[in-house]
Amino acid sequence: MVADDTAGSGDRSEGEKEMDLKEDGDVEMVVPASEGPSPREGPTEAAVEPRKWKWAVIFLCFFGFMSSIKPGEPFITPYLLSTEKNFTRQEVTNEITPVLTYSYMVVLVPAFLLTDLLRYKPVLIIQGISQVAIWILLLLGTTLLQMQFMEFFYGITMACRVAYSSYIFSMVSPALYQRVAGYSRTAVLLGVFTSSVLGQLFISVGRVSFYTLNAISIGFVSFSLMLSMFLPWPKRSLFFNRTQNQEQKEVAEKSEVAAMNPKEKPKSRWRDSVLPQMLLELRNIVRRPNLRLWSLWWIFNSTGYYLVLFYVHILWNKVYPATENKNVYNGGVEAASTLLSAITSCAAGFVTIRWNVWSELVIGVITALQAALLLLMGTTDNIWICYAAYVLFRGFYQCLVPIATFQIASSLNKELCALVFGINTFFGTILKSIINLIFADKRGLGLDVHSQFLVYFVYFTILTVVYLVCAAVVIIRHYRNEAREGAGADKQATPTELSPVTADSEVEPLSNGNSAKA
Repeated sequence: MVADDTAGSGDRSEGEKEMDLKEDGDVEMVVPASEGPSPREGPTEAAVEPRKWKWAVIFLCFFGFMSSIKPGEPFITPYLLSTEKNFTRQEVTNEITPVLTYSYMVVLVPAFLLTDLLRYKPVLIIQGISQVAIWILLLLGTTLLQMQFMEFFYGITMACRVAYSSYIFSMVSPALYQRVAGYSRTAVLLGVFTSSVLGQLFISVGRVSFYTLNAISIGFVSFSLMLSMFLPWPKRSLFFNRTQNQEQKEVAEKSEVAAMNPKEKPKSRWRDSVLPQMLLELRNIVRRPNLRLWSLWWIFNSTGYYLVLFYVHILWNKVYPATENKNVYNGGVEAASTLLSAITSCAAGFVTIRWNVWSELVIGVITALQAALLLLMGTTDNIWICYAAYVLFRGFYQCLVPIATFQIASSLNKELCALVFGINTFFGTILKSIINLIFADKRGLGLDVHSQFLVYFVYFTILTVVYLVCAAVVIIRHYRNEAREGAGADKQATPTELSPVTADSEVEPLSNGNSAKA
């Protein structure tokens, strides 16, 4: 079982976007920091009801913190393999854990749509109910089928996390998106770190049993479920519940276009709605090389990353089958990896290079380092080396997450950002399910955990080769073009001063005549 995988992103330069990443994660809401309220919309919510939205944000952040505190989460796998539950390693590896990926894949799209349609709060309540169900099954369940249902509810919990990451944007004006996204992200990160530390202290210092630790966890998740009942109900959402001002603005714009083009045939009502329009615009978005590269990175690298997170606790138990609870250090390792992930994610926000030239090379080098760490984890017999390799593996991945977030979101509005990241996550989940079915599931090859990590090593090695080959092509093409342009400039040199080209000049028009940034 995997703990919440959230990482802080730190402050960034003006014009960058903020994204609340799952640790868990997965579909996250990306919002342009520069997007402000329309002049037609009147005073901002911050000006109208500053005290109301501040208390609502504080309460939501407190909810995010409390819902992340599950001290027993890093110790679920040792608990299943202990004498208290007495499941075999083969059952946990090949029959119980794969259900998580399948459940997540099935529930992800309905959760994404229902989050917006029902305006967030009901989905957060469903998430809370699922978390309570997980720990009830862990405490009372004794059969293989009951543990598979536990993983099924865990998949629901993961899919519903999109509601928290996007909920907060429905409570404030666009001018405050970046700030409140940082608050909500920090709350979850702090909750994950606190949860892991608490769990390790209970095990190592308090000497409590895994059963008692899970009983404590059910108390925390029950409290977070109660908190979700008191969350304010937003009046708007991105796609299905837009504000009256937004609808009036869109109607006015369409009327202006119709007046300018009276001969143009009106589009169907279905095509005029927000979500179908976003889907149609995706055809133009995928043609942009930068968006395509980082979206593919999101799909393929996140697939390998989460597969490692799902199975690494089983690997640790095989490398070091601890006979006593006090010798299990899963909580401490998860806390250390969360902290390093936050540091690398924050540091990445200050990296300034020419990403249109060096993106493939940076991705290739980091993917190669991750492949080496996977080989080390899959072959070492030293548990401390295995722990250290895992911490570094997570840190390298989280280093690229804020970069990918900015590169994808920098030229898209918030609706397109949400849709692109949702689609990327869905494709990644499908790929995870396919790999699980082939290599981990009992109905496939049913490999043991060491063999699975060697498969992940080969997977990351293939990705490394592809990225480095693409990097060589891009860099060679770039310097050839520079040399060609330099020669042309020498022949046609003039004493006039050249003006820099703005980033907006590179934004390709969409099918509706607007730019993706509009």
